[in-house]
Amino acid sequence: MVLMTKLYKLKHNKYFLAAKLVCLAAFPLWLISIPKSSFDDHSQTLCLFTLLTDIECYGCGLTRACIRLINFDFVGAWNFNKVSFIVFPILCFLLLQEFIITSKKFYKAYQSS
Repeated sequence: MVLMTKLYKLKHNKYFLAAKLVCLAAFPLWLISIPKSSFDDHSQTLCLFTLLTDIECYGCGLTRACIRLINFDFVGAWNFNKVSFIVFPILCFLLLQEFIITSKKFYKAYQSS
C-alpha cells in the first residue's frame, strides 16, 4: 500500500511530469535524427518466430519500416513491412495522446503548488 502511494505521488509530481514532457517531446526529434541507412542491415534475423518456423511474421521489418516512414521513404517502408502504414499512425496518435494527458497533469500539478 505504501508503494502504491509513493508511485501515485511520483506520477503527480510536477518535476516528474516536466521530465516526462521533455522526453515525450524529444523522442520524435531523436527518431528523425536517426539516419535510415543505419537500419539497412539484412543479416540474420533475431525474430524467434521466423527462426523457428521459417515464416516471416507480421512484425518483421516493422522498426525499419517506421524509420523509413519518418524519413518519408514510402517505397522503402512498403518493402520492409506493409503493416507499418497502419501501425505508424497509431503509434503517432498514442504518443500525441500521452503528451496531451501528461501536459494536462503537469498544468494541474503546477497550479496546485
